[in-house]
Amino acid sequence: MAGWPATGTATAGPAVAEPLLEARGLIKRFGAVAAADHLSLAVEAGELHALIGPNGAGKTTAIAQLAGELVPDRGTVRFAGRDVTRLPIERRCRLGLTRSYQITSLFRGFTALENVALAVQARAGHSFRFWRPAGRDRRLLDPAAALLDRVGLGDRGTVRAADLAHGEQRQLEIAMALATRPRLLLLDEPMAGMGPEESRAMVGLLSRLKGEVTILLVEHDMDAVFALADRVTVLVYGRAIATGAPAEIRANPEVRAAYLGEEEGAT
Repeated sequence: MAGWPATGTATAGPAVAEPLLEARGLIKRFGAVAAADHLSLAVEAGELHALIGPNGAGKTTAIAQLAGELVPDRGTVRFAGRDVTRLPIERRCRLGLTRSYQITSLFRGFTALENVALAVQARAGHSFRFWRPAGRDRRLLDPAAALLDRVGLGDRGTVRAADLAHGEQRQLEIAMALATRPRLLLLDEPMAGMGPEESRAMVGLLSRLKGEVTILLVEHDMDAVFALADRVTVLVYGRAIATGAPAEIRANPEVRAAYLGEEEGAT
């Protein structure tokens, strides 16, 4: 019949790109408590994806499983097309999956520039015991200075980490994480403990990073989440109850009942 494809002819649709990071059916129990309950989550390349939920929803457990700090009881984690469920933190980091603090806690006695130079050195595969000559190595200090500029600390390089304000220390942690050249950056409450001015600075930084690096953001500051996120996933009792654009999440009655309702008075 005219207009119908010939018998046996298959029409292939466009290839669907695999998410950069995908969790499938994660289960993690601590005794009788299911911190992850068949959790599935997909983060597309280039997006800033927020993971939100009330206290005890399982957000930190989810991030720990994605980063490699916890191995799920069941389920899989895939990154860049590869099953990384059993890979340790350092192997995931080398693949480009980085958690903001997993380089190290800050070296509080070193300057901001020296801290980032150490992270650059670690990315190159060198041990920290070679720090003394590295502290004079322009191959480390120059990229470290560029990273400080990138996070808004270009004029704070000579200040000891211990003397930086709390918000500046969080910016420094992100600079150190960026030194690993991540494809995806896991940020667990980067605005925790910040005042309004510091929070605005962090929102500005994350806004600048959008599109340059894929970000999965766990954050309690709903104003920041809805200002920054391309998509939002809501966790309740270890389950993802909704994923969508910020406007969809705001309008979702199940989400409002489970979590956002408690924020309504603050918006």
